[in-house]
Amino acid sequence: MNIFEAIRMSFQMIARKKMQSFLTMLGIIIGVSAVVIVLSIGASAQEFILKEIKIMGTDLIAVNPGKASDKIPVGALGIVNTSLKYEDGEKIFRKNYSNIEEVAMYAQGNSNIVFEDNSLNASVIGSTEGYLIVEKANIELGRFFIKEEEQSYDRIVVLGSKVAKDLFKEENPISKKVKIKNLSFKVIGVLEEKGSGLTQDQDGSVIIPMKTAQKLLFGIDHINFMRIKVKDENLIDATVEDVTMALREIHNISDFEENDFRVNTTIEALEAMSLITNALKFFLVAVSFISLVVGGFGIMNIMLATVEERISEIGLRKALGARNYHITLQFLIETISITFLSGVIGILLGSFIAFIISKVMIILNIAWVFLVPVSSILFATIISISIGLIFGILPAKKASKLDPIEALSYE
Repeated sequence: MNIFEAIRMSFQMIARKKMQSFLTMLGIIIGVSAVVIVLSIGASAQEFILKEIKIMGTDLIAVNPGKASDKIPVGALGIVNTSLKYEDGEKIFRKNYSNIEEVAMYAQGNSNIVFEDNSLNASVIGSTEGYLIVEKANIELGRFFIKEEEQSYDRIVVLGSKVAKDLFKEENPISKKVKIKNLSFKVIGVLEEKGSGLTQDQDGSVIIPMKTAQKLLFGIDHINFMRIKVKDENLIDATVEDVTMALREIHNISDFEENDFRVNTTIEALEAMSLITNALKFFLVAVSFISLVVGGFGIMNIMLATVEERISEIGLRKALGARNYHITLQFLIETISITFLSGVIGILLGSFIAFIISKVMIILNIAWVFLVPVSSILFATIISISIGLIFGILPAKKASKLDPIEALSYE
């Protein structure tokens, strides 16, 4: 039997019944598209996370409140953990560990920032003098606050580039007054533009001294988290141990399991985020299989109908010497041709949608990279061929078992 002839006949059947064939192929097309989109977005997301981690630096240690075994994340369901204090960061820095370059502490919230008739909602960050070093931020205009201002209740503010542009347009904001929660703050600096990040949008934030944020704006005596910049990345594990032991000493904790804080590195954060994206990809691909199974049944139905329409042809082929496996192979090739074509269309459609999504992300000022892994194309191709094999068996077997005499006399 000529394989190319069987393929040609399958495409003739598709052309003959365009609408029926399209509706039958639609399930496979949607399923394969979904698989390609999920794997493409997953690969792009992981690349984005990797870039963001590199921008943040693998020389950072994050200290968050709460036990490592906490099942509910800090902040979820309104839960606020207050175990970290400003004094904790100060004591760690004063211990003069040889590998600690700087410590920055954070207290965060959101508020309207008002200048004359202009206002916008922005992230308000209470932080410390070490913010610039830890966040790799630079001052474009003016200056950043110093240690004495960090520990006082001075109402001064450093604006992110976007906040400054939106509030002041082309006007120089230095020494101007803005209102945050009806309190007047003097602008002393503007940060250089950095772009949206994974953990925070520096351009859309304002930074004020820690004590001012705690007492005047948020009414708290704790911090949300701290970040520690190390001098030598090769010694980061030893530094994590130093920080952990220091906090246990400060908090008078003797049992390791009773730690009321979590110390992590950016590398661990990357691994955790990769694990989450991989799990999400697996789940969404599994959901996409539902569409593929539905499409498979549609393919099987059209092939069963095709067998009924071609009973006389099958009888003639058998009368001319075709064996059962010839007929089985013919119908399997036809089914696989249909599913393969569906798969190709699905791959192209999925890639196009993933490309559109990447463009939307770029418009939203997110450093998104368009990626369609070769593995996703191979995976989608194998899936479409497999669907053809699995759901083409029954029609092919039915066709091969027809009696040639009855088939020839069938009308």
